[in-house]
Amino acid sequence: MTLALVLVIFPICMAYAAFSDLVSMTIENRVSLLLVAGYVCIGVLAGFPIETMAAHAGVGLACLVLTFGMFAAGWMGGGDAKLMAASALWFGPTPDLMAYAVNASLLGGGLTLGLLAARSQILPVTGIDFIDHLLDHETGIPYGIALGAAGLVTFSSGGWMRMALDLAS
Repeated sequence: MTLALVLVIFPICMAYAAFSDLVSMTIENRVSLLLVAGYVCIGVLAGFPIETMAAHAGVGLACLVLTFGMFAAGWMGGGDAKLMAASALWFGPTPDLMAYAVNASLLGGGLTLGLLAARSQILPVTGIDFIDHLLDHETGIPYGIALGAAGLVTFSSGGWMRMALDLAS
């Protein structure tokens, strides 16, 4: 059961958050809450030491404080801030956290440059609501797409995948 939870919760939540941000520019609170609850359940079922879970919680909380400040400054959306903190909980104080941050930065920068280039060349008159919204110069950048992709890349090449492979054998 733990293997199924590891292979399902994080990837589905991150993919859903990315898709949701793409089509609606929102990431529902339940996605971040499910990530937090999923981490706790897996930690308990897998027998993570309390110190490990506390360290991961500390990273998630620190990330929430940092991203809430970024939200308050208008630099990112609230859903993005909560998603980043909930996913940081999963990576904790490990090299995977740095990989996630780097991947999110690179993918977010590419997404931003791509959208700005598209907005400079394509008018928002495609007739497809979410595409027209993305092409509108007044619309922000849906960073949940980059966070979702970065989370999936990091998850699939990091400690969680190694854990899943160990559980499967």
